Amino acid sequence: MAQASARHLLVDTEEKCNELKKQIEEGADFGAIAQQHSSCPSKAQGGDLGSFGPGQMVPEFDKVVFSAPVNTVQGPVKTQFGYHLLEVTSRTD
Repeated sequence: MAQASARHLLVDTEEKCNELKKQIEEGADFGAIAQQHSSCPSKAQGGDLGSFGPGQMVPEFDKVVFSAPVNTVQGPVKTQFGYHLLEVTSRTD
C-alpha cells in the first residue's frame, strides 16, 4: 500500500498562502514559516504530518500528496479547514 510523508502549513486566506509560498520559493525555510504562520497544531513540528496512507487525509489533500513530485511545494490547496501549502517529503508506491 502506498505511504507518504508530508509537511504542510494552514492559513485562512489564499492571499496569505500565496505570500508564504513566495517566501519559501525565495529560500525561506518551510518548517520555520510553518511554525510562525500555520494554524494547525502540526506547526510545532514545522508542519510535519508524519507518514500516512491514501484516505487518511481530506480528499483535496490526498489527491495532491499522492500525485505531486516529492520535495516541491504545492498549493494553495483549499479544504474545509482553509488554505494549505504542502510538501511531500517521501512517498512509496
